[in-house]
Formats: sequence, C-alpha cells, structure tokens
Amino acid sequence: MGGLVALLAGAYGLRETRRVERAGEPAWALVKAAPQGSTRPLLQFETADGHVLELPSPVPPSRREPLPPGVGVRLSYDPEDPRTIVLLGRQRTLLDRAFMVAGGVLVALGLTLAAVAL
Repeated sequence: MGGLVALLAGAYGLRETRRVERAGEPAWALVKAAPQGSTRPLLQFETADGHVLELPSPVPPSRREPLPPGVGVRLSYDPEDPRTIVLLGRQRTLLDRAFMVAGGVLVALGLTLAAVAL
C-alpha cells in the first residue's frame, strides 16, 4: 500500500507541476529574504487582476542554487488559485519522478511477494 501511495503522490505532483506550467499565468516575482524561523525566501508577484501576493518559494532550501534576495524570477501561477506556483526552470520534477519509481518498485515487490505466498 505504501508503494501505491508513493506512486500516486509522484504522479499527482508531476501532473500538477506540468498543468500550472502549461496553463498558468506567467509573472515576474521579486525574491525577498526568508522570514524569521523559515528557510525559504518569499516571492512577491502581482496577479493579472492586480492582487499582490507574497508566498514562500516552492524551491527547497537544499537546492544547489538558492534564490538570493533582490533578484527577479519567472513563475507561473494557477489563475484559479494563485497560491499554486511553479518557478519556471526550477521545477522539482526529479523528486516526483523518484516517488513514482520508488512506488512502482514497492508495488512490484509487494505483488511478487503476494504471488509467492499464494
């Protein structure tokens, strides 16, 4: 069951990233310093309807190229829920793919063990 959950989580994450990247609204965001107690910087951007949002970066802090404060980055956001964002060129598809592979391996192992036990 755990393998199936990992497989589905990876597939959902990859699908959502691609959906927001393709169908989302592009915008420029200003990188701001991480707030007290947080490791991720804030991204400030304006939506097409004029709302200004500040959201934590979806890029993990362990990334080799951290986002320095004061620079601009391109992102794509979901017009129906502007809190759903993807940084263009910095997607985390590798993590989603790793979940899918690990989940597939665990499902195959579970099915093999079940077949041997019967």
